[in-house]
Amino acid sequence: MYQKEIDFSKFSSIKIGPKIKVNMLQIGDNFDEVRGGFLVGGANNLLISPEPPKLFILSKDFDYIQDLGDTLVIGAATKTGRLLSFAKRENIANLEFISKLPGTVGGMVAMNAGVKSWEIFNLIKEVQINSKWVKRDEIEWGYRFAKIDGVVTAIKIKKELGYSKELEKSLIALRANQPKNPSAGSAFKNPEGDFAGRLIEAVGLKGKRVGDMAFSEVHSNFLVNLGRGSFEDAITLLSEAKKRVFEEFGVMLEEEIKIV
Repeated sequence: MYQKEIDFSKFSSIKIGPKIKVNMLQIGDNFDEVRGGFLVGGANNLLISPEPPKLFILSKDFDYIQDLGDTLVIGAATKTGRLLSFAKRENIANLEFISKLPGTVGGMVAMNAGVKSWEIFNLIKEVQINSKWVKRDEIEWGYRFAKIDGVVTAIKIKKELGYSKELEKSLIALRANQPKNPSAGSAFKNPEGDFAGRLIEAVGLKGKRVGDMAFSEVHSNFLVNLGRGSFEDAITLLSEAKKRVFEEFGVMLEEEIKIV
């Protein structure tokens, strides 16, 4: 393990966070050291506080793709863009949904990332946690969550041929209404049978701005950084949305964004 200084106001997708030393994990490290800290992936769904817990990132040791015939083994530090390029080049099906979905494979697993019914856990056969392989059926997972006790270092997924450009195009279209400003993706999970964006707009918070943070005018469920947004202003908006939606509809919104 070695340390590397990272400026999260540049590294994170929402462009908020301190410049701080993080611990870079290598093959052979003791993953138990991560307990009590937080494992950062590509920092695409993170809101990092000025004084976060001890932070860890997987080094390039975990950035790889192995083709085993009917199975792909993918390191958790592999970026989604690299995996997508591999899928297109090798004509591999079912990975079309990761197009325009930023981050790393490990981050996707941690939150079961996806688009509509297309989710990474639908493809997973096994997950390597703390260097030990665990079958998918032994892991509790669902809409935008996976209960992982340890550090995800790799996954095995089913390999099927037939990459569909038409499917990729249709899935990209579903995200056409996402704002271009820096954000951490969807702020809240969609409540069952409803949409967080609809609820936020219904209580008058679409476009609501505090400092340089705002709920986007393009999509209400995106908390965007309009320039020099701060952690405190982001928390103010998230708290206000939860409060108003609960008072108006009796629905308690649950953050999809991770706050550390």
